[in-house]
Amino acid sequence: MLRIKRVPTILSNYQKEEAEEGGVARGCGRNCLRKCCLPGSKLPLYAFPKTDKVELCGKNGIPFAFLDSLLLGEWEDRMERGLFRYDVTACETKVIPGEHGFIAQLNEGRHLKKRPTEFQVDKVLQAFDENKFNFTKVGQEEVLFQFGPSEDGEVRFYPNAPIDVDNSPSVVAINVSPIEYGHVLLIPRILEHLPQKIDHESLLLALHMAHEAGSPYFRVGYNSLGAFATINHLHFQAYYLAVPFPIEKAATKKITDFNGGVEVYELLNYPVRGLVFEGGNSLKDLSNSVADTCICLQDHNIPYNVLISESGKRIFVIPQCYAEKQALGEVSAELLDTQVNPAVWEISGHMVLKRKEDYEGASEEKAWRLLAEVSLSEARFQEVTAIIFETVSCAAVEKMLHEDKQDADEVGINNGLRAGIVSGKQECLVQH
Repeated sequence: MLRIKRVPTILSNYQKEEAEEGGVARGCGRNCLRKCCLPGSKLPLYAFPKTDKVELCGKNGIPFAFLDSLLLGEWEDRMERGLFRYDVTACETKVIPGEHGFIAQLNEGRHLKKRPTEFQVDKVLQAFDENKFNFTKVGQEEVLFQFGPSEDGEVRFYPNAPIDVDNSPSVVAINVSPIEYGHVLLIPRILEHLPQKIDHESLLLALHMAHEAGSPYFRVGYNSLGAFATINHLHFQAYYLAVPFPIEKAATKKITDFNGGVEVYELLNYPVRGLVFEGGNSLKDLSNSVADTCICLQDHNIPYNVLISESGKRIFVIPQCYAEKQALGEVSAELLDTQVNPAVWEISGHMVLKRKEDYEGASEEKAWRLLAEVSLSEARFQEVTAIIFETVSCAAVEKMLHEDKQDADEVGINNGLRAGIVSGKQECLVQH
């Protein structure tokens, strides 16, 4: 049986539309994160070094693990204040016997108290809809702190920083329907109303968060639309689990290199096929390679999940097709009855089960059978991988040519190189 830290919790169905009684009404009276309530508001700010390499300790003496302590301290404070929908620390958790070490959690109430999906599941890219739930509607008390780059390249913490409405802040907030201890949401540029769609800036922010936390037990995850994201407002999830995820222990085979020293591997002997990204000359190089891959999947309407592990040094990208199989009636009734929606955490090997009978009867064989339904077929996976490599390779060539053009313009010459490839054509040789 796994053991996690227990803290006193006041159970609450907070998240009500009306403001707390006795509070001072301001703006719409809900103390939300929209412009009606934000003027004059302040929240803590954690500012990280805007560099590719993060030192263990800044010159001002703030330790590397300060974000780790800050996040957990604020999260436990929200537990004591009763802002969660249920007590996740009371949920039973165990490691399933077997070679891979799948983890099972019994969370009988989560699917009943969690917000329903409010969009189509067959389109990865969909426009933001302000009329549907989004994170600007949550109360400011659910936000733990603002998270953004520092101005001087050092770690800084400001316990009472104004919210800059004109420069949309990124924030870390609690997940009111948590899966595990310390379960939070990273919401990039919250006031820009970005849809659930990865871009280069947002993914780099998520890597910085993983890097700053500095804990091997802290992972950051992402679900695209169609891969069991339930809210179409750009966000990442993160939480602590003090055992390795099975996907982290799976064997891999190197298949290619990307620019910037990034190495790309394929998962082996795991029920879900996927890619693993490691290395890179900088954090930004690694982030750019993964972001290019995610953008390619989005543009081709391929649902996917992302797991950021090892403090941002290792990233898993998993294209999946479970929702498509559900819609086509290709998933067995036995699996559908479990009501498990295999998102990033389940795919990584942390199975969140809704029924006691499934928890008590959990086995490695059953976990494998569920996740195998998530995976693309071998032929389809190779097809998708080829699309990714071709797209990313051509993007790299076009970027090189663009930079070459800028250099040529600066010296007033045309070096003739750009005539070799027409911009926008994916006629690149990809070697792997």
